[in-house]
Amino acid sequence: MAKYILIVDDAPNIVLSLEFLMQKEGYVVQSVSNGEEAMAAIAEKVPDLVLLDVMMPRKDGYEVCQELRSNPDWKDIKIIMLTAKGRDVEREKGLALGADDYVIKPFATQELVAKVKNLLA
Repeated sequence: MAKYILIVDDAPNIVLSLEFLMQKEGYVVQSVSNGEEAMAAIAEKVPDLVLLDVMMPRKDGYEVCQELRSNPDWKDIKIIMLTAKGRDVEREKGLALGADDYVIKPFATQELVAKVKNLLA
């Protein structure tokens, strides 16, 4: 059975690129554009992995990550945070909140695919 990936990003061009990449690898993909939509989508169907943008309207990626990690039902969801914020302090914050990995935009597509495959192996 194909793994299910939820893409959470408010930049349509990035969403299109990520959807294409993940579908090409055989994953089932759903996309939402903010943190509130992400929480609703996860409550409906739990993904195997979330590609989570940090800077979004309404609820940012850090808040979503924290909520996911505070719910025992969602402890197995893998989280890769995506952000244009490349400073170590942001990376450390994401990892401290429970993200499995942290990728800085712009990212190499093959690197991201490798990270996704590794986490879902």
